[in-house]
Amino acid sequence: MPALTSSLSRSSAVALLVAGAFFMENLDGTIILTALPQMAKSFHVYPLDMNVGVSAYLLTLAVLIPVSGWIADKFGIRPVFAGAIAVFTAASILCGLCQTLTAFILARILQGVGGAMMVPVGRLAVLRTTEKHELISAIATITWPGLAAPVLGPPLGGFISTYASWHWIFFLNVPLGVAALVVALRLIPQGREQDARPFDGIGFVLTGAACFTLVYGMELVSREQASLSTAGLALLGTAAIWWAAWFHARRQRHPLMDLRALSIRSYAATIRGGSCFRMAVAAVPFLLPLLFQIGFGLNAFRSGLLVLAVFAGNLAMKPLTTPILRRFPFRATMLVNGGLNALFIFACALLSPATPAPVIVALLFASGLTRSMQFTAINTLAFADVPEDWMSGANTLFNMVQQLGMAMGIALGAVALRIAGLVGSGSVPGAIPIGHFHTAFMIVGAIALLEVLDAFSLDPAAGESVRQRKTPLDSLPAVPLEPTD
Repeated sequence: MPALTSSLSRSSAVALLVAGAFFMENLDGTIILTALPQMAKSFHVYPLDMNVGVSAYLLTLAVLIPVSGWIADKFGIRPVFAGAIAVFTAASILCGLCQTLTAFILARILQGVGGAMMVPVGRLAVLRTTEKHELISAIATITWPGLAAPVLGPPLGGFISTYASWHWIFFLNVPLGVAALVVALRLIPQGREQDARPFDGIGFVLTGAACFTLVYGMELVSREQASLSTAGLALLGTAAIWWAAWFHARRQRHPLMDLRALSIRSYAATIRGGSCFRMAVAAVPFLLPLLFQIGFGLNAFRSGLLVLAVFAGNLAMKPLTTPILRRFPFRATMLVNGGLNALFIFACALLSPATPAPVIVALLFASGLTRSMQFTAINTLAFADVPEDWMSGANTLFNMVQQLGMAMGIALGAVALRIAGLVGSGSVPGAIPIGHFHTAFMIVGAIALLEVLDAFSLDPAAGESVRQRKTPLDSLPAVPLEPTD
C-alpha cells in the first residue's frame, strides 16, 4: 500500500509540475502584447515591428512540436523535459537583456525551442505516470494554464511594463524555471523507449513546413494590407504541403507524425471538432479587449478587468470538471456544454456601450465556465481510448494540432474582423465600428458550433474507461516506470 500511495502522489505531483510549466510557456505567448509599445521605444523601432517577436515565438513552436515525440522517445522524457525548462529559462534571461530587435527575435526563437519541447513532452510525462481512471483529474490539472494564461497575459504584461519595466516580464520566469527544473529532475520518470524509431528527416521537413506555412498563411489573411489573391495563393500552397506531409506519413513505416490514432473515433473527433473549438476560444480573448477599448472607449486597465471575468469562470469550473465527467458521458457533456459555449460567444455580439457592467461580467464568467469544461473534456477524451504503444505519436499529433489551433485563433479573430469590414458599411480609416465586432463574434460563434456538430459522431460510450472508478488494488500501475534516481 505505501508503494501505491507513492505512485498516486507522484502522478499528482507530476501533473502539478507540468501545469506550472505549461502556464509559464503559455503566458509568454501573450504577456508581451500590452508591453509592445514600451519595448518598441526601448529598441527604437515602430510598435508594429514588434509583432515579429510574437510571430517568431509561435512559429518556432509550430515547427518544432512535431519532432518532440521522437526526441522524447530517443533520449528519455526526464532529460528532454528538464532540458526544455533550462533552455526556456535561459532564453528568458536573454530576452530581458536584449538591446535590439534583432537580438530579441533570436532570443524569442530560442525560447520557442524550449517551449516546443516543454509542452508535448510534459503532457507525455503525465500520460505515462497516470492510470486511465485518474486521467480526468490529471488532464483537468494541466488544462487550466492553457485557458488562464492567454487571459492573464495582456493585463499582467501591461501592469509590469507600466509600474516596473518590460524586462521583468522575462526575468520573472527565472525563479519559476529554476524551481521547475529542480522538481523535474526528481519527479519525472526517464520514460525512454527501448527501441526508438529512426528519425524521419523528410517527414520533419514536410511537417515543419506545413505548420509554418499554415500559421503564416493565416496571419497573411488577417493583415489589412494583404491582397486576398496573395493570401489565397499562400493558403493553397499550405494545403499542398499538408497533403504531401500526410501522404508521406501514410506510406512511411516509422513516420515522424504517427497517424494511427486517427483511426480511433474519439481521438479523431478531438482533432477535427476540437480544432474548431480551440480556434474559437482563442479568438475571444483577442476580440474582447479590442471591443472594450475601441468599441466602448474603455482604457486598457478597465478592459483588462472585464476580461478577467473569463479567467474567474475558468477557475470556478476547475473543481467541478472531474465530478461532471465522472457523472455524465463525454458525448452528452460535449454536446450540451459545447452548445452553451457557442451560445455565449454569440451573445457577445449583443454587447454595446450601454450594456451594464454586471451583465458583461456575468456573460464572460459563464463563458469561462464552459471554456474550462469543454477543454478538459476534449483533452481527456483524446487519450481515453488510445493504447499505450500509440500514446507517444498520439500525444505529438494532438499537441501540434492544439498549438496550431490556439495560434490560428488570434488570426481567426483578425480575419473575422476583416470579413466584417468587407460585408459591412460605414467604415472610417483607422477605426473599427462596433458593428464589425458584432459580426466577428457571430463568425467565431459559428466556428465553435462546428465542434458541437462534430460531437454527434461520437459513440455514446466513448471514453468510458477513464470514467470508471477503481478500488486502490485495481489502480496499481500496469506498466512499471523506471526509477527517477
